[in-house]
Amino acid sequence: MTPRLTGKRIMIVDDEPMIALLLETALADEECEIVGPFPSVAAAHAAATTELLDFALLDVNVADGKVYPIAEALDARGIRFLLLSGYGDGDCPDNRSHWQTAAKPFAIDPLIERICTALGTT
Repeated sequence: MTPRLTGKRIMIVDDEPMIALLLETALADEECEIVGPFPSVAAAHAAATTELLDFALLDVNVADGKVYPIAEALDARGIRFLLLSGYGDGDCPDNRSHWQTAAKPFAIDPLIERICTALGTT
């Protein structure tokens, strides 16, 4: 299968090493440039506010709290992202219903499809 995300810079924020590795591997197969993974909001803050990014995958609950400040920073910059949550779809603040969510556990192929759709590379 031909990679559809070649050269796209995608940030990963997830404090579970196995999930972060799974995401890294799947994105590497798509020939992405991976920024991170970051295990916490504090570790991801600089990247969220300064890095050139095309997309981000954000675990809602990480070591130092909810990842919403990172989502806010990305949203302010117009960078698309997907919130990943063990609490199911829709785990985002009420006033941010436009934020996209995906339930954990997730399957890789549909996750990659969602990224491609968001970036217009389908």
